[in-house]
Amino acid sequence: MILILDFGSQYTQLIARCVRESNVYCEIHPFNIPLEKIRQLRPKGIILSGSPASVYQENAPQVQGELFDFPVPFLGICYGMGLINRAGGGEVARADQREYGLADLFIKDNSDLFHGFTQDKGVRVWMSHGDHMTSLPEGWNVLAQSTNSPIAAFSNPERRLFGVQFHPEVTHTPRGKETLNNFLFLICKCEPTWTMAHFIETSIETISKRVGGNRVLCALSGGVDSSVAATLVHRAIGDRLICIFVNNGLLRQREAEEVCQLGGRFGECFRYVDASARFVSALQGVEDPEEKRRRIGHLFIEVFEEEANRLGEIPYLTQGTLYPDVIESVSSVGPSATIKTHHNVGGLPEKMKLQIIEPLRELFKDEVRRLGQELGLPTEMIKRQPFPGPGLAVRIVGEVTEERLQILREADAIVMHEIRVAGFHDKVWQSFAVLLPTRTVGVMGDERTYENVVALRVVNSQDGMTADWVPLPSELLGRISNRIINEVRGVGRVVYDISSKPPATIEWE
Repeated sequence: MILILDFGSQYTQLIARCVRESNVYCEIHPFNIPLEKIRQLRPKGIILSGSPASVYQENAPQVQGELFDFPVPFLGICYGMGLINRAGGGEVARADQREYGLADLFIKDNSDLFHGFTQDKGVRVWMSHGDHMTSLPEGWNVLAQSTNSPIAAFSNPERRLFGVQFHPEVTHTPRGKETLNNFLFLICKCEPTWTMAHFIETSIETISKRVGGNRVLCALSGGVDSSVAATLVHRAIGDRLICIFVNNGLLRQREAEEVCQLGGRFGECFRYVDASARFVSALQGVEDPEEKRRRIGHLFIEVFEEEANRLGEIPYLTQGTLYPDVIESVSSVGPSATIKTHHNVGGLPEKMKLQIIEPLRELFKDEVRRLGQELGLPTEMIKRQPFPGPGLAVRIVGEVTEERLQILREADAIVMHEIRVAGFHDKVWQSFAVLLPTRTVGVMGDERTYENVVALRVVNSQDGMTADWVPLPSELLGRISNRIINEVRGVGRVVYDISSKPPATIEWE
């Protein structure tokens, strides 16, 4: 495995994606991970990410000096490059001219890190820095230069330390993947053995060993994550898995019926619990999104524990937590600066009786889809768009009521239908409606109206960590708007969300 130490860069998750796409397993950990933990992980190589900070700033994130005693190759990217340089005795300072965006990189040494590149020929890379290396330790080599960076890449060949000023993990660096592969395979001697078949094999072994002869509850929602998690656990322990579908009253139109049909795959292991009234009641008067998630998380576990008590002793609960859920809920630098409390990894009672099993917590979304294919799940299930665990509660900005839920369900059903008919369902990451906590003036049948606003959100993404809004055809947008306003009583205006992630999130709450 490759260890990625995160210093707060917005690109850290892209490093992990690039490594995994080469069938090499990797994990992201905070920069201040204890050294003993690193010894336990036994990485073949360590990558230091970029950072919004400068290495010479006061209180800038630093590593323990003993980190570089680990006898494995290191690759520092941007900020990470500066850390490696300073640790060896080199110097870093603020550059006279910052370098952001595309730049030409000229290779001076095409061994190892730039194997396969043409020496002295410019290649396009993506720069994002305001510092530069002013000196290198004695015996270190300059591997590449740019117009503004005389030391744009370096190496200590004896110790196998490497640094690059540019970002090889972003798509704007066309040969960045090649650079990272040289680090993985030529330098670290990794083998491309991390496949979905291998993941299934090791997961089954891990789950079986942990569970023993006990039974396991699974929170089956019908989404990709929970369906794949349930199938994987079912393959490991068979009928000792009990899939429970909790209707929390926050689902889309006809979703409860569809999930019950899906539950037939698990036979007698499937159970249905209608707790919709309890969830909607618990959200009465609540407007804060974090409080919504907290209450939903608490009640979710409460319902499961009640069901577990009726079924006898069941000590384990399976959830479809994914790697982006974990990353978003734990800050990379110091105390947690939570973006949002995720329904799987946050907002749960401290004294929860059920122990959590999260067989997918190492995977990105597209990896879960590939895993589902490997497990033989139907294509329509695998391609289902992501749906948040708190359901429509985080797509209703403000208080959740039965009336507002009904309005959103009807609007969302129109969005999904038109997106499918237009052939966009499998081309986009997510498409959904959001009910806003405001009303606007309109005119219908020569009368003044004062009705709700619905926002349309359609984004593209690979793993949910970053996302871009989709420029849908104007005819499609007009058709969706026209249908919602004409068919959904209580809606008088439709707007289109054209913000990307970052700085926005995909969900509104």
